[in-house]
Amino acid sequence: MSKANELRSKSLDELSSKLLELRKKQFSLRMQMGSGQGVRASEVRETRKNIARIKTVMKENEQGKNLNG
Repeated sequence: MSKANELRSKSLDELSSKLLELRKKQFSLRMQMGSGQGVRASEVRETRKNIARIKTVMKENEQGKNLNG
């Protein structure tokens, strides 16, 4: 996944679509865990952190616009 610096250069639409994609992946992994399938804990953790990273960058952009505008 991208670093926060790489995410900051993306548009809000790109971030939103990536966030949606990661949330679907997170849901899928959660369902796999619930049904007893083998899921790597590191993959679940990485997905959760990537979601948080994108949400942080989106919030930074929102706050930056509020300060400048």
